[in-house]
Amino acid sequence: MLYLLAEWLGFPGPLNLVRYLSFRSGAAIATAMLIGLVIGPRLILMLRVRQGKGQPIREDGPQTHLAKRGTPTMGGLMILVSLFTSALLWMDLTNSFVWACLFVTFGFGVIGFMDDYDKVTKRSHKGVSGRTRLLLEFIVAAIVVFLITDRVGTDLYLPFFNEVSIDLGPLYYVFAMVLIVGFGNAVNLTDGLDGLATFPVIMAALAFLVIVYLTGNAKFADYLGIAHIPGAGELAIFCAAIMGAGLAFLWFNAPPAAIFMGDTGSLALGGALGAIAVTAQHELVLFVVGGLFVVEAASVIIQVAWYKRTGKRVFRMAPIHHHFEQLGWPESQVVIRFWIISIVLALAGLATLKLR
Repeated sequence: MLYLLAEWLGFPGPLNLVRYLSFRSGAAIATAMLIGLVIGPRLILMLRVRQGKGQPIREDGPQTHLAKRGTPTMGGLMILVSLFTSALLWMDLTNSFVWACLFVTFGFGVIGFMDDYDKVTKRSHKGVSGRTRLLLEFIVAAIVVFLITDRVGTDLYLPFFNEVSIDLGPLYYVFAMVLIVGFGNAVNLTDGLDGLATFPVIMAALAFLVIVYLTGNAKFADYLGIAHIPGAGELAIFCAAIMGAGLAFLWFNAPPAAIFMGDTGSLALGGALGAIAVTAQHELVLFVVGGLFVVEAASVIIQVAWYKRTGKRVFRMAPIHHHFEQLGWPESQVVIRFWIISIVLALAGLATLKLR
């Protein structure tokens, strides 16, 4: 909004700073974080009053979690309000990539809100049926993938190689939709401990802030041997807004959490990361940067598949962060060690830009 206003005025005086992605990215972090910190206390109070007993806690989970009863959920609303306000304020709203990423974030956020609302009102941890939720997620993902591929095509670029790609044709649409939906649910599965999902999302957003900035710049893209995507650089501001909103939420979600993110936030953020990766044509790099989310989701798939086949469990409890809790690791230890892993993976993902 401010960019279009400044452009209409001819970028006079101090408004000339709005030309630069670096300035608008920094402003987006600050704006989103400030909004989150301001609205956070009132939102937490409102949700605590309206939800009463808060998010239902699983009886079969770690016993230490029972002390969290009464903690409100749907904290993703704080993230989404901060993120959308900041993004709409600082981004170039004529860029179709912007609207594609905003759409998937909003769409997945609404689906997550429906799930959270169902859990709270019915006092059950089950929520909306898995089939219904997946159907809605794939509908949203399909719309977004068609919007993005209309500009970037259906090539799947391979990391570690200079502009080497495979044209998947129609299969790319399926791959991209599964990627977006998969990462939405992977972040959702990771969000099981105070602060566990929030910081890795911030690190992934930081890594992709760098990636989309470089892919959107023709000189940098040519130098690094990566695909140049005109207009993708604008998503650096979107990534920055995710970081700012995430940092503000982490202020309240740090152990002991005053509020839980809920599906409202985790689905939205995971879907957003997937859409950003598809836009930047760094889909495979997302598996590195978001490797923690991949492992969390894989642990659930492995546990369920093996149990159905043999009647035995691979892990003491899935997702895998609960497995470590059952081994005796304190919650704070699990969270901080997973944070360290997310930092390493983000750096590894960025390293693929140069190792070609």
